[in-house]
Amino acid sequence: MGESNGDSMNVKYRHEFKYMINLLQQEELKNRLSAVMEYDSHLPESGFYRIRSLYFDDYDNSCYYDNENGTDPREKFRVRIYNGSSDFIRLECKRKQSGKALKTSSRITEEECRMLMAGEVLLPPDDDDPVRWKFYLRQTEHLLRPVIIVEYDRIPFICQEGNVRVTFDMNLCSSNRIDQFLDPDITRNPVTATGMNLLEVKYDEFLPDPIYQSIQSKGLQTTAFSKYYLCRRYNR
Repeated sequence: MGESNGDSMNVKYRHEFKYMINLLQQEELKNRLSAVMEYDSHLPESGFYRIRSLYFDDYDNSCYYDNENGTDPREKFRVRIYNGSSDFIRLECKRKQSGKALKTSSRITEEECRMLMAGEVLLPPDDDDPVRWKFYLRQTEHLLRPVIIVEYDRIPFICQEGNVRVTFDMNLCSSNRIDQFLDPDITRNPVTATGMNLLEVKYDEFLPDPIYQSIQSKGLQTTAFSKYYLCRRYNR
């Protein structure tokens, strides 16, 4: 479902580039990409899926300030669901280092998710799951706690060659109603300006030339945009 790029065994760093775009650029880029890429097979009839993440930080707000200061490397933890459903819940660790990103994840149950929503410590895993162990240690040693909900709609394109994923993220919203995280609908506040969306380009070793050519657009510039940081800043 969604970005199913793996579990705790996936340890490959990926190139990741982000661009702020307007609606005209988005439609132009979507038309170009549809000729050289495929839509994600998990895409529902609506044409997009809704991503909701619950992010964690410690009492010093280290993750927030690491983003603000551009600390390298840096990590943050989140719990993620899709389309407001609790059927598939993942605990994820996102690590940024030297301009590349590594995402590792582990499935958790709804009961475990509700424990985390309540600020409780996730029990240590019975196996050697590195994501759960790292999160457990961060919770017990650094007092990680849930701090913000980030939600947005995503249109995803994929290409097997180069393991490329190009996504359009729209309607970025935030919420501090942690208790509503697993509700179908939540109280949320828009964060980005109307008509401005985020283009993300992710790939492994190389970006195929047809895709590279397709995403060229006048005025397109990379940005260090962080959904987590912007939503935290909006709610501070």
